[in-house]
Amino acid sequence: MEVHDYLRILQARWKIVAVTTVVAVLAALGASLLTTPQYEAKTRLFVSTSSGASVQEIYQGNLFSQQRVTSYTELLEGTTLAQRTLDKLGLGEMSAVDLAGKVTASSTPDTVLIDTAVTDESPERARDLANALSDEFVVMARELETPEDGGPPTARVVVEQYAATPSAPVTPKTTRNVALGLAVGVLLGIALAVLRDRLDNTIKDRNAVEELAGTGVVGVIPLEKARHEEPAIVFADANSGDAEAYREMRTNLQFLEVDNPPRAIVITSSLPGEGKTTTAVNLALVLAEAGHSVVLVEADLRRPRVTKYLGTLGDAGLSNVLAHTAALEDVLQPTRFDGMWVLAAGGLPPNPSELLGSAHAREVVEDLRSRFDYVIIDAPPLLPVTDAAILTNIADGALLIARYGKTTREQFARAVGNLRAVNAPVLGTILALTPTKGRGTAYEYRYYYSSDKDGAAPAAAQTSTPATQRVGAPAPTAPAAQPAAQAQTTASAPVEGPGRPQNGQHHVEPPATQAHPAPSNDAYHYRAAEQFPPAPQPASERYGSEPYQAPQAYSAAEPLSRPVVHAPRRPVNDSGSESGEER
Repeated sequence: MEVHDYLRILQARWKIVAVTTVVAVLAALGASLLTTPQYEAKTRLFVSTSSGASVQEIYQGNLFSQQRVTSYTELLEGTTLAQRTLDKLGLGEMSAVDLAGKVTASSTPDTVLIDTAVTDESPERARDLANALSDEFVVMARELETPEDGGPPTARVVVEQYAATPSAPVTPKTTRNVALGLAVGVLLGIALAVLRDRLDNTIKDRNAVEELAGTGVVGVIPLEKARHEEPAIVFADANSGDAEAYREMRTNLQFLEVDNPPRAIVITSSLPGEGKTTTAVNLALVLAEAGHSVVLVEADLRRPRVTKYLGTLGDAGLSNVLAHTAALEDVLQPTRFDGMWVLAAGGLPPNPSELLGSAHAREVVEDLRSRFDYVIIDAPPLLPVTDAAILTNIADGALLIARYGKTTREQFARAVGNLRAVNAPVLGTILALTPTKGRGTAYEYRYYYSSDKDGAAPAAAQTSTPATQRVGAPAPTAPAAQPAAQAQTTASAPVEGPGRPQNGQHHVEPPATQAHPAPSNDAYHYRAAEQFPPAPQPASERYGSEPYQAPQAYSAAEPLSRPVVHAPRRPVNDSGSESGEER
């Protein structure tokens, strides 16, 4: 790994580093606050021997003192001296072993000085213990160095400096502990972040998606919190990040196959909760925004969500058509968006796979293909059920969705394998719900190009965009299937029903609590004709059967000359010229 890889990991997983650092600092601070303060009192001892008359005797005496210092250091930390000190002070609640553990003796090499330190919870008791210990050692050293015949001692120990009352504790050192906890927390957090990144097998970039699917990425959809409340985007006045991403996806779809672009597209994913229904709805809306007629098929006959997102009826739909209990024209529903129709799932059947794999399902898709420019099919996920693979075989192909940070590489590879196993074409992949910032691999749409605010209102009053003109417009009807008189009557008086705007008004959705009775087989056609407007006619009837004639190429004719306009000359006013007036 290089430096930029570590920086990318830190940018993406800075929360792990921050949390680990905070925990380490709090742990160090807590340990410091819970530790009992300890005070330290110090004394200094001087060791000497009897000086001789010659230089050699003085040198040997100094060398003897240095050797004695090493032995005295061990005696100062022993239990014998500790017991004599406790007996002198009368401290019966403390044992000699405990006091010996509080005593520290050290000496500087090539010197005859001994530093003695005693730690205790009380500063006064630490001072008394250090001074009493030093006095007792002086007596103990004299006893040890005095010969048995009563001669002078060979070595002498003197207390050079007595201990004073310590003013501040030596432990805990809160500042040092917090700084150490901070350093340890940062290093541990970085190590955990790198380990977490190495063990993470979810999909987080385009390269992984393209590598696993073997096809290109047609869209990267950023995460927008507004989609949780309103899944459908109103593209007429939307300039959010995900709206621009869907417009880019629409452009990419037109160039998947230039000669034969896909028109019946299945939207699926590996597992539920990866955003396939939201993607299908908004893909249909963005295609309708471009002026195409689009039908959104709710082919998830197990957990349908399209009717809930768009506010349409779901009592009858695809399952009724496949079960031969309803006609396709009767169950197609217009939406409040011009150019977009919905074929709801209908009643949930006990055998969805068998219905979707029937020959009638293929006929329905072909019928929809002849009526609309695009057929967007919201299919179930690939790994739990096989419905999506069946639908892809009767459509032009599938767009496979991978959710950023949730879909694992193994799950996505298995989903692609399920499609390849039945020779179902994979048109492309979509990386959905990518964060707008954090790793550098997701795109951030934060740059907009809009018109000036000054003068925007008069311009909007004079001309309107096609998307604005389409909102609230009545859905196309099928005049070829009606008599002439009925067609005239329909043109003069629009059909009333759910989803159809009246007198130029916008569509008003029925209340969410309104109950719709389940249709019966004998009375269904009457009810469907009353509630649903007729579907658009096939493309052959709308556009005619005449072959398309390509326009002739522009000839290299000579360019047209600009006409000369002869304007009448203004007479010269002599008086005005002389007076210097301007006209």
